[in-house]
Amino acid sequence: MPSTLILKSGTSWDDAWQGCLTVAPEAFRDDRVLNLWNAAWQADGRALPAVSPVDGTPVAGPPRLDRATARQAVRAALDQHRAWRHVPLPERRARVAATLDALAEHRDLLALLLVWEIGKPWRLARADVDRAIDGVRWYVDGIDTMLEGRAPLDGPVSNIASWNYPMSVLVHALLVQALAGNAVVAKTPTDGGVACLTLATALAAREGVPVTLVSGSGGELSEALVRAPEIGCVSFVGGRDTGAAVATAVADLGKRHILEQEGLNTWGIWNHTDRDTLGALIPKLFDYGKQRCTAYPRFVVQRSLFDAFLAAYLPAVRTLRIGHPLAVEHPDDPYPALDFGPVINAAKAKELDDQVAEAIDRGAVPLHRGSPADARFLPGQDTSAYVQPVTLLSPPRSSPLHHAEPFGPVDTIVLVDTEAELLAAMNASNGALVATLSTDERATFDRLAPHIRAFKIGHGVPRSRGDRDELFGGFGASWRGAFVGGELLVRAVTRGRAGERLPGNFPDHRLTP
Repeated sequence: MPSTLILKSGTSWDDAWQGCLTVAPEAFRDDRVLNLWNAAWQADGRALPAVSPVDGTPVAGPPRLDRATARQAVRAALDQHRAWRHVPLPERRARVAATLDALAEHRDLLALLLVWEIGKPWRLARADVDRAIDGVRWYVDGIDTMLEGRAPLDGPVSNIASWNYPMSVLVHALLVQALAGNAVVAKTPTDGGVACLTLATALAAREGVPVTLVSGSGGELSEALVRAPEIGCVSFVGGRDTGAAVATAVADLGKRHILEQEGLNTWGIWNHTDRDTLGALIPKLFDYGKQRCTAYPRFVVQRSLFDAFLAAYLPAVRTLRIGHPLAVEHPDDPYPALDFGPVINAAKAKELDDQVAEAIDRGAVPLHRGSPADARFLPGQDTSAYVQPVTLLSPPRSSPLHHAEPFGPVDTIVLVDTEAELLAAMNASNGALVATLSTDERATFDRLAPHIRAFKIGHGVPRSRGDRDELFGGFGASWRGAFVGGELLVRAVTRGRAGERLPGNFPDHRLTP
């Protein structure tokens, strides 16, 4: 560990902000970002103060609109939608393709904004930008076939997404929805990503893509972004509490919806002997501090294999590299190779620390806890948003760590003795997006996997949300509405023949592709 680290040359927040002012001066003003509605950048809303989770540096906060202004923005988006839906597909494709070229040109600036705003290490920040660009290009190349016999919705698509993947989830969705013939509306996440999203939106708006980008609290804007009659579809990515309120609203209104919600993704170990493969995978499961919808925070382990599991797990978890994503020894050094930096903010870090302490007080056994002394920090920097990796055995049932996704670098382990216990423990959260079962015999996997309530199940390998033609959804309470990914994303935001039933989880049916 070097004795003194410094900020990599050209990567300060001021450098990133000046880049925004230079690339898209229409969308940024002095020390604040603007909202985009009615095809114009608006200096409205009350800009909230914000700090970077990386080291407490002040960054641009979201300019929060009130309810009345949000309603005006949605009405204007409907006007854009009515014009855009009649734009010929070749022109829509050309405008979206031009947007992708612009995003690629400013890839590193977008990634640097992600580092500062949501704490992603450089490697993962660039990957988020690249996945957005490459994913939408796949749709640009194949959209003709996907749209055969289909038409845009009657109103714009409203997008409310979490902060963790601004580009590869939110911007990706916006551009595909627009390519399919819809105007799009997006709310910036409250916890981070506003400057990155504003820059990406500015590049799209320059090419004539009908995008509306607004900021505000969910309670203040939900009437406009969820319940407004102008909205043709609601796309939501976030937690179950907020998702439940959105689900109730769209069900009452009979509105098209895509609601991706959290679930406790689990990794089962049963009659498994390949210790080396498992150990090699463990560090990768901590990417971005497990702040992702497809993270695996729960291991369900056959009791008789617990010693072998620990022999693979503990050496691997001790190799994790944590710290300031831009801290280097010399100004021109490469970006540090980290597994993760901070969690999204200091409040989340305290919540996780409190949950861990409470679980231990109630009987959980701490098996591993990383040390801040091993992390890479600048001298004297604010480290209040950093959480060292923690592993707990047998969290008590009264703890949130027993049944809910922690959304941070906290692993829990549950021991089981029978296959029935294995399945019950892997299904603890009533549905998940992904799961994995490590077992030596394929026949055992084939027999047990159908009883695991997850949309994607890996045999000894992690599953991801997927790119391009890979479908995505969730079982149980982890998903409501239409499934997405591949052609299904286009079908979810377009109209087909009368009486069409989309694959997904709906109040009146569940249809698996």
